[in-house]
Amino acid sequence: MSSLFLTVLLITHLACLPVSGARHEPGYCAFYEECGKNPTVEGALIPPIVPCLNDSPARVLSPEHYRRLIEVCPMLDRGENTTTACCSTNQLNSLERSLMLSKAVLMRCPSCADNFAHFHCITTCSPNQTTTINVTRTMNVTHLGVVKEVVVAYQAYMSTTFADQAFDSCKSVRIPATGGYAIATMCGRYGSALCTPQRWYDFQGDSSNGLAPLDIDFRLIPEGVTEGIPDGIVPYNGRALGCNETTPTGKEACSCQDCQASCPIMPPPPAPPAPFTIGGVDGYLVLCGILLCVLILAFLVFVVATYVMKKQRRRHSVRGTEKGKGVDTNGNDVTERLIHPTEVSCTDRNSLAAQEFFGSWFQSWGTVIASHPLKVLLVSAVVVVAFATGLMYIELTTDPIQLWSAPNSRARREKDLHDKLFDPFFRTNQLILTAPGRPSQVYDSLLFGKQNFSGIISKDLILELLTLQKKIQSIEFWSDELNRTASLKDVCYAPLNPSNPSPSDCAVNSLPQYFQNSVANLNATVLMTELGVTKEVDWRDHFIYCVNSPLSFKDITDLKLSCMADYGAPVFPFLAVGGYEDNGYTSAEALILTFSLNNYPRDDVKFKVAMEWEQRFLDIVQQYQKSPSNPFTFAYMAERSLEDEISRTTAEDIPIFMISYAVIFVYISVALGEYTSFSRILVDSKFLVGLGGILVVGCSVLASMGFYAWIGIPSSLIILQVVPFLVLAVGADNIFIFVLEYQRDARRPGEKREEQIGRVLGNVAPSMLLCSISESVCFFLGGLSTMPAVRSFALYAALAVVLDFILQMTAFVALMSLDCRRQDRNRCEIACCITVKTPAPSKPNEGFLLPIMRKYYAPVLLHPVTRVIVMVVFIFMFVSCIYLMLHVTVGLDQELAMPKGSYMLEYFKFLYAYFEVGVPAYFVTTKGFNFTSVVGMDAVCSSVGCDSFSLTQKIQYATEYPERSYLAVPANSWVDDYIDWLNPGSKCCRLYTVGDNIGKFCPASEPALMCRQKCMSVPTNGVLRPNVEQFNHYLPDFLGNRPDLQCPKGGLGAYDKAVVRDENGEIIATRFMAYHTALTNSQEFTAALKTARELAHNITLSMRKVPGTSPDFEVFPYTLTYVFYEQYLTIVYEGLFNISMCLLPTFVVCCLLLGMDLRSGALNLLTIIMITVDTVGVMTLWGIDYNAVALINLVTAVGISVEFVSHMTRSFALSIRPTHIERAKEATANMGSAVFAGVAMTNLPGIVVLAFAKAQLIQIFFFRLNLVITLLGMAHGLIFLPVLLSYFGPGVNKAVLLRIQQGKTQAFELSSNSLPTYDNMIFEDQEKSTNQDSNPVNPSPPPLYMSTENKSITGKHLEKVESVDHF
Repeated sequence: MSSLFLTVLLITHLACLPVSGARHEPGYCAFYEECGKNPTVEGALIPPIVPCLNDSPARVLSPEHYRRLIEVCPMLDRGENTTTACCSTNQLNSLERSLMLSKAVLMRCPSCADNFAHFHCITTCSPNQTTTINVTRTMNVTHLGVVKEVVVAYQAYMSTTFADQAFDSCKSVRIPATGGYAIATMCGRYGSALCTPQRWYDFQGDSSNGLAPLDIDFRLIPEGVTEGIPDGIVPYNGRALGCNETTPTGKEACSCQDCQASCPIMPPPPAPPAPFTIGGVDGYLVLCGILLCVLILAFLVFVVATYVMKKQRRRHSVRGTEKGKGVDTNGNDVTERLIHPTEVSCTDRNSLAAQEFFGSWFQSWGTVIASHPLKVLLVSAVVVVAFATGLMYIELTTDPIQLWSAPNSRARREKDLHDKLFDPFFRTNQLILTAPGRPSQVYDSLLFGKQNFSGIISKDLILELLTLQKKIQSIEFWSDELNRTASLKDVCYAPLNPSNPSPSDCAVNSLPQYFQNSVANLNATVLMTELGVTKEVDWRDHFIYCVNSPLSFKDITDLKLSCMADYGAPVFPFLAVGGYEDNGYTSAEALILTFSLNNYPRDDVKFKVAMEWEQRFLDIVQQYQKSPSNPFTFAYMAERSLEDEISRTTAEDIPIFMISYAVIFVYISVALGEYTSFSRILVDSKFLVGLGGILVVGCSVLASMGFYAWIGIPSSLIILQVVPFLVLAVGADNIFIFVLEYQRDARRPGEKREEQIGRVLGNVAPSMLLCSISESVCFFLGGLSTMPAVRSFALYAALAVVLDFILQMTAFVALMSLDCRRQDRNRCEIACCITVKTPAPSKPNEGFLLPIMRKYYAPVLLHPVTRVIVMVVFIFMFVSCIYLMLHVTVGLDQELAMPKGSYMLEYFKFLYAYFEVGVPAYFVTTKGFNFTSVVGMDAVCSSVGCDSFSLTQKIQYATEYPERSYLAVPANSWVDDYIDWLNPGSKCCRLYTVGDNIGKFCPASEPALMCRQKCMSVPTNGVLRPNVEQFNHYLPDFLGNRPDLQCPKGGLGAYDKAVVRDENGEIIATRFMAYHTALTNSQEFTAALKTARELAHNITLSMRKVPGTSPDFEVFPYTLTYVFYEQYLTIVYEGLFNISMCLLPTFVVCCLLLGMDLRSGALNLLTIIMITVDTVGVMTLWGIDYNAVALINLVTAVGISVEFVSHMTRSFALSIRPTHIERAKEATANMGSAVFAGVAMTNLPGIVVLAFAKAQLIQIFFFRLNLVITLLGMAHGLIFLPVLLSYFGPGVNKAVLLRIQQGKTQAFELSSNSLPTYDNMIFEDQEKSTNQDSNPVNPSPPPLYMSTENKSITGKHLEKVESVDHF
């Protein structure tokens, strides 16, 4: 950033009459010629040359004298030989040199520069000088050995009309390098906000500012007022030019950026779209209300219509009009007739074929695996180890940019391009310090009046801050990367000496920098007299001056201190203090200390040096914070803090996850046991089986991570936290389904244990396959996401689910086989050598949940009244959550990434409370635009002659509506400052005329005698534009020129890295820096990005119209935060895409594995959609924002919902109960108990443990969100879905009924020998009564799934089977 300081130049080289005998007549001079330096002025920034007192007539000018006069003061031209003046050529030369200081910043607006020079020309050279000024003080000085009387003070009279017009023409002139107003540097302590014409001229006449050679008392007199005006004095009332006027010399009007009157009429931006309303009410609420009414009404009509139809069928049955029609014990109609093969639909046949194929295949597979358990476990272990060895190459991504921004995303590409062409955004290390409880004090300043100083703005605290600052600046440590001792200067951002910085060149911004970090300057005091009052001035006066005029090289007190930092740049007040209102800097509530480091690529050796320096910085700050002598309450951060805190909290929360998994493990181990008697607890427990199930999950996750590590796909902490949890939820469900099915099954006569395991697996494995394929395809499709974290999570989860299923079908089945052998031999678990004598019960164990679900829960749930209530409640909840979903907050505030108790949380709190400025925003131009052409410069710049809709001018328009554009400060412009730098009216661009460097660039610090030639000639119209050769020749000199008092437009620091040229000198990229407003949340950051892109696109389109511009030329906005918040521009559509990709396979796979059962697939899909929608709705209620972390959990929610829903849907579809209600009861009792035990109760204990995690992300997005997902999944899977199926589920599979019918003969034969074992409870009671005298085999409890093979059915029931299934 360039040190732009404005000098106002007060040029008065005057002479005066003795006060007692002053002559105020036209045609007379008050002073003439120069008579040496003013002895009353000390510490002047330019020589304070004063005029000789000389009461004499105005001089007629010689031709040479006349030529100089019209060059410097053209408004005094009255024609050659007739023009008279009161100034010598020496005075004209001094006046021109002084005016150059102001023209350096004002010449971009010619009429302003003319008006500024106008009155100084009048007071210095006017032939009627004595009618305008009144000499008030003179002194005798020795000049060239002669004692002469010189003028050291005078009064200057002008009309308020002229003063106001001149001030108005200059008040809006900008300084491109800072985006501020030039008038702020020319109004002393008042700045631009409080500057007035009187204060503007007062500063110009104050010799204490280091620029005025003598004191001038400017008297602004309203027209018609004569009181207090000396006789003969006539206040000057010449004509001041308007900023939108051309000058008499033909210079063009000022540009729009510097002159509001020059701006074209711009319509205000369109108002933001009004909220969607219908009749003054929230439109979405109205639509959702209508949808709710329609759905409930449609459902009730459906219920009533069905009830009426049922009544009619009953009447027909009574009348005997429908032969064979009857009513069962549940009040449902059944048609008692045999199934004809032609009645079987293609869907039913496909479904039966699919079930038979998968059942038969898995039965055979299970039998083989159970027969060779040790071999299978060995092979499984070898495969897992082979995959897991890839973990040696795992790459753990912790960089937030790499996690959340896709490499090919626009923001990432723009960031990479910016960092490649320019330096990366510097690293910030900052403290914000407060002193609550310290009393404020009122300081009665000699110069500034009474000022309220807050408790934090006190000398002792500033000295304490300086001590801390110097301690941090002196950090040194040994660096292995540099092989030497490293310090701040090795890594610091040094804008004015980047190549070889010293410690004082490092950019450190703080309040002590107003005193150049000098204790002596802070302690300095001096007695000063102002308006006859003498008081002591001290650091407080200097501070007041500097915060209002930070670009000054010398304050107006007798302290005569500079406001510039020791590294050469200004310290703007928002970088030194915070927590103030308007411009009340003395009442600020916070001090700010900022160290800026260069940002090196991660593979650069200096990156580690910078990281180590920041760690030392944190160590010092943390140690200081604990010190009892610390008087501050403060917050702090280093650039590395975000990444450090995220990594730290992850490490600290690992035990929480371990406890969570341990709780789940204990539950699984306990819940899987049968516990038929106390003596058999160790025999019937399933501790090792539960442990094996956990190990299967762990192995699948490790194998998945190892595989992706082999192929180079990086992992992340989110994967380590979420994927095991997800796979555990999926795997535990399958474990429970398999184990419970085995426990409820009775071994058939002559059946081996391995065959029983195979048969049980054949019953349940198709359902496990259905869920696993649905989930894995869901996650694989989620890998299409553009977000790296979401993509890697989806890929890791997909493979982990697949491997988990494979290991369950192999290793877990083998482990189950071994455990069954142990249990059959009555051996204790763990201590396998101990045998229990208590025999196993003869009846299979139903467990605890199944009887409750069958006897109480299912009948209550499926009661006619309950069903209606459930449907209405869930429809209401679904529609309500649709409305809430439309109002979910999108974003992720960065403080949520921090753990509770993190020092970064306090820093964010302080940042939002006390920081007064937003982040810088760069507008970057790419290759393909010709900056060297006149039309190219005009399309970019904003000074005189520039396009009214240029790049910088459009940004200026945007800053006029900061609440819409989120831009507060206009962009700086190297093009504008380069043009001003070239202007011969300033002292910036000169060429050596003597010495060895003749013809080369001469900096402004060189004496004028060595550099008499200007780089360019004066343009006649005031619009200076270099030609192509000049542009390319002088540009390197401009970019390397260090700004100083003589030439504040030098580009070093501000622009040396803002212009990138190739080896041929062609400009391939540039950037223009503006500032955003203070942004406090992710919604504002996202909106700022969106509006900046819209503005940049508008600029791009207009610049492409410039002749010679490449069609692929582009302007894009960039700031460091864009790469994090870009995702929120598209995350809604990204989420819809990812969730849709997850929902699609659940429907397709369900249909395919159920034999093209579209209805089951549709109901399955509907329920999962409702779970997802309701989850987002509850997120709105619970304050959970929607972002990438939430999206990962929503994708997970789809996977877990499959577990809650698909098993139940398949169980219902395969049931052959006669009615929808009976089938729903059966599915709810049999499968619902397994789902509740395996999914809900597995997840909930582990989720509750996460509530104790320190990381807010885990608490919000893992505890809260997973709790919501589990509870909603359980509610929909165990409450809503059974009711939904009872109304709209598919009918009984007639192919199954036909198969059972065809097996009638075999069933009769079997029934004559023994009591058959039924997999469907519909026939159990009848068979018990029919075969009471037979030798019974223990009947099996109802299985989770119906088996379609070897059905033994009594003829009594098979002669009457349903053909139409009513609910």
